[in-house]
Amino acid sequence: MTDVQTRTESTTCRHHNPGTPRRAVFAGAGAIGAACLLAACGTDTQPDNGGANGSGFTNDPAPAGSAGTNGKPTTGGDTGGGTSLAKVADIPEGGGAIKGDLVITQPKPGQYKAFSKVCTHQGCDVNGVENGLIVCPCHRSEFSIEDGSPQSGPAKQALPETKVKVDGDDIVAA
Repeated sequence: MTDVQTRTESTTCRHHNPGTPRRAVFAGAGAIGAACLLAACGTDTQPDNGGANGSGFTNDPAPAGSAGTNGKPTTGGDTGGGTSLAKVADIPEGGGAIKGDLVITQPKPGQYKAFSKVCTHQGCDVNGVENGLIVCPCHRSEFSIEDGSPQSGPAKQALPETKVKVDGDDIVAA
């Protein structure tokens, strides 16, 4: 014999009813997740560069690792040959290393270059040098260790270069 259960309330399945709170919760969670994802991939178009009202904003910023404000280097004091950016021994031939705000490379023996570590695609920090290319982990843009030009991926602009020179065992700003 089979048991038959009878109900007096509606037999409509609540999972198929678009007005239930459960569906609203899942839809809201999905919308919040999508908004967070889009916000994480966006860029800030007006960084605060010193002014409470954004007065420090410039369309011509200084390259990463350079001193100064509004894209203009400061004068006076020690402007080159001073602070070590890296040791010569730390930068492999045909490769490079991330040091502070820069990626310092050695494309040819004794030739050193320095580029901003900030990817020109969406502002992520590059995270390494592989097979003669500077690599951004966010969208796999790759840049030349010789001139910072984009080699693959969505980036279309080269990494900004900072001139460097060798001073004894150190690589310093030129």
